[in-house]
Amino acid sequence: MSPDSSPARPPAVAPGTLYVVATPIGNLEDITLRALRVLGAVDLVACEDTRRTRGLLSHFDLHVPVTSYFEHNKLRKGEVVLQALGDGRAVALVSDAGTPGISDPGVLLVRQARAAGFPVVPVPGPSAVVAALSAAGLPADRFVFDGFLPVKPGRRRHRLEALRDLETTVVCYESPHRLLAALEAIAEVFGDRPIMVARELTKQFEEIVQGAPQALRERFGAGPVRGEITLLIPGA
Repeated sequence: MSPDSSPARPPAVAPGTLYVVATPIGNLEDITLRALRVLGAVDLVACEDTRRTRGLLSHFDLHVPVTSYFEHNKLRKGEVVLQALGDGRAVALVSDAGTPGISDPGVLLVRQARAAGFPVVPVPGPSAVVAALSAAGLPADRFVFDGFLPVKPGRRRHRLEALRDLETTVVCYESPHRLLAALEAIAEVFGDRPIMVARELTKQFEEIVQGAPQALRERFGAGPVRGEITLLIPGA
């Protein structure tokens, strides 16, 4: 090898491979260099909302074909993505925000791709669960992530009762328009145990507040609640 030569750089992506790519949950600066390299090299991006993903790609001057893949079309579109992989195309799976497969329909596509023998490669990055835990100061050597709390009051209370006696930190997602109902149910089940509400993580109006569930309910009930919510409940 001559002194001015260097080893050939490996390709950014491999044919017939599904890349599970984490994208920002708010602040676009949180995207990784590797994610940008992969998204710029794949043949197709499967995403929940094509408008949102096209906006992300355009922000970084990436021009890649996208196809929708969400809860109500995942069976039909899963076949399309598997066919693309079978044709030797590299595909990236992204969610609207954060890491695909975490409370996200992408888990089915990953399972199908692995079952069909296609390589699945994680490209890790932002996650609301990890971001909230890192700034909460609660024990995170062990924790339970319980996804979104049930919508129906009876099922929500039953779920919370099952979590009440756990000795590990519990992390849940909640939508802004259901936050007050969730805090009311938590107050009924957990009493005055202080919990944390993380809202708009990594965005301009980010806030992480702690208090008794009922006190937090009064605080957030003073006006409209906006942004995605992550709830953290200390262990018993």
